[in-house]
Amino acid sequence: MLARMSSEPEQQIGVGTPDAFQRLWTPHRMAYIQGENKPSGPGAGDGCPFCAIPQKDDEDGLVLARGEHVYAVLNLYPYTGGHCMVVPFRHVADYTELTEAETAELALLTQRAMTALRTASGAQGFNVGMNLGAVAGAGIAAHLHQHIVPRWGGDTNFMPVVGHTRVLPQLLADTRRMLAASWPAEN
Repeated sequence: MLARMSSEPEQQIGVGTPDAFQRLWTPHRMAYIQGENKPSGPGAGDGCPFCAIPQKDDEDGLVLARGEHVYAVLNLYPYTGGHCMVVPFRHVADYTELTEAETAELALLTQRAMTALRTASGAQGFNVGMNLGAVAGAGIAAHLHQHIVPRWGGDTNFMPVVGHTRVLPQLLADTRRMLAASWPAEN
């Protein structure tokens, strides 16, 4: 909607109450909010992005590393720079459904992601976890994924707290290259 200036010099009609704040628009988040690329059903063939990512090359899929049973990938809608996930190749929704091999490799790639993030960006802490089920906050509940969110002292500043906006200082492709280059070698 175009703003139309009223007779008062500082007031705009149709864009809200003037409050002297600048607006940082993040239209790419609308795809996430509207559910774009979310599976249409519980099956692997229902448009699951976590099933589609492994079919892409690493750069296009934002893949950081691939194991035998799981892979690490940057989050397309990150909370912080470097926010990544470890995802089983197999379309499975619940942690209790993972095999022992999948569980072990999920833990191993989580450790490697943390090491890479510390090396590449000096992460000082992490939030690591899963949201299992839509009621628990899972954006894509049909395919299990573990989040690794790097944290730094003071990273929760006024923008997310007051402005409800996350400021990411790097493009995802650049972040992927940086983390992939810092990914620890297999032992």
